[in-house]
Amino acid sequence: MNAGVALIAAIALVGAPSVLLYLWRRRFLEALLALVATAALALLASDLRMPGESGTTLAIDARYPPASLEGVRSVTLEGDGLRAAQWHDLPARPLAWTVPKTETLRLEFPRRLALGRLFALTVRRGGETSARLQLLAENGQVLAESRGVGDLTVNWLPPLAEPLVLKARLLDERDAVLAEGPVPVVVGETRPLSVRGRFSAPSFDVRVLNDVLTQSRALVDWQVTLGKTVTRTESAREKIDKPDLLVIDAAWFERAAAPARAALLAQVTGGASLLVLAANANDAGIWSRSLQLPLQAQGADELTGGPLPLPVAPLTPSTRQAGAWTGNDAGVWARQWGKGRIGWLGAADWHRLAITEPRALALWWQGVLDALRVERSEEIAWLAPREMPLPGQRLEVCALGVRGKVRFPDLGQTLAWQRRTDRVDASCVAVYPRVPGWLRMDTQGTKPASGQVYVHAPQDWPLWQAAERRDATARYAARTPAAPSSTQRPWPQWPFAVAFGLAMLGLWWRERQDQNSRGQV
Repeated sequence: MNAGVALIAAIALVGAPSVLLYLWRRRFLEALLALVATAALALLASDLRMPGESGTTLAIDARYPPASLEGVRSVTLEGDGLRAAQWHDLPARPLAWTVPKTETLRLEFPRRLALGRLFALTVRRGGETSARLQLLAENGQVLAESRGVGDLTVNWLPPLAEPLVLKARLLDERDAVLAEGPVPVVVGETRPLSVRGRFSAPSFDVRVLNDVLTQSRALVDWQVTLGKTVTRTESAREKIDKPDLLVIDAAWFERAAAPARAALLAQVTGGASLLVLAANANDAGIWSRSLQLPLQAQGADELTGGPLPLPVAPLTPSTRQAGAWTGNDAGVWARQWGKGRIGWLGAADWHRLAITEPRALALWWQGVLDALRVERSEEIAWLAPREMPLPGQRLEVCALGVRGKVRFPDLGQTLAWQRRTDRVDASCVAVYPRVPGWLRMDTQGTKPASGQVYVHAPQDWPLWQAAERRDATARYAARTPAAPSSTQRPWPQWPFAVAFGLAMLGLWWRERQDQNSRGQV
């Protein structure tokens, strides 16, 4: 028995004896008033429904979003919709909305980039017409350009670590501007990569790899066996306690004793990344037993795929998916090993490109390390905003590895970091930027750090803003509950309260009249 039924039963138990008592005393008017009061009170406690709609339908104007939907049964909307931050503040309601047919575009690019990494800007658009995408520097110089149909991508290698506001321009076949706007990116210095290399035989590839890593400011601990008793050692400029990357050639592993192999794999299990240069591999059985890597002999004229074709190593897997190993076009097969990863580089003779195509070789090596998921652990990492920051609109700033408070000098605000259930291991704060441009933030606590986020002007990238609004509106419509029944609505309760009050007032007046008549007698 629920609470409503129990309350109605209690009201009946109290009211019924009163009605019966008045009837026994032949006071029929008082009995009728007591019956009306009991019935009105019972109806007041019940949840009665009547035909008709529940609530109203609100037509939302995107320029003036509502602050509340209290009393609103459903909403209607025209145009591109609202931003994600605006929908987040509203409760779920059935939404009547048709996605506009007008063209939009979406931009994808990293907001923060480590120096030495390639910056890639992708414009995703619909339509089958040819277009040209340009990436321009702050002074208007064209840095990169691409042409084609559909999605377009341009790449550029930043030369310095600094905050940049680049510019992207999308042109049609007649060089008319379809869209243009700022592209902000913070190019930052990072902790140098720590590399420990052990090689059983000297080669030009090993020497070139050493040069590539040294030029990228990596900490290199290098040891190459030149003979039975002679080794060439290059010590790192700083002590390496825990290397980010272990590099060996296949011959070193094949000739190493069992304890040495076990110690190497134990480091990988603990979280290190291991890259094996496979050009001098000879014993496929060792790799099958130790790493469950199925190797097969390859032809001498075989080449890897991708933008930089290279000779294939003598022993490599014959398929992209080789058990737990997954390969790519660059000739790299990788697999998870405990908390770390192991990569098999089935390409050789890259030293031939060190002079003719040094930049292409450096980018190729960056792709190899990306396939191996070699990462430098940073104490604090700023997360990119989920939608374009705009003045006067709520901006959610999130970061990893932060505690305490964060200060926004341009806003004169200091806020405490708060954990969010939808952001794993991240802390966030919400602010309202006032003007376009870089918004700086300084963390406080045990690990002080500075960061910045770019606030776009309201007129920047209107087609991109439209796409973000449509995405946010579609997500809101997806979380909307089922529409309530349109044939019933709550029965108004005020008539029952009025009836109860009048009945009790009538009983009181009748009782006073009865007392007065008895007094006169």
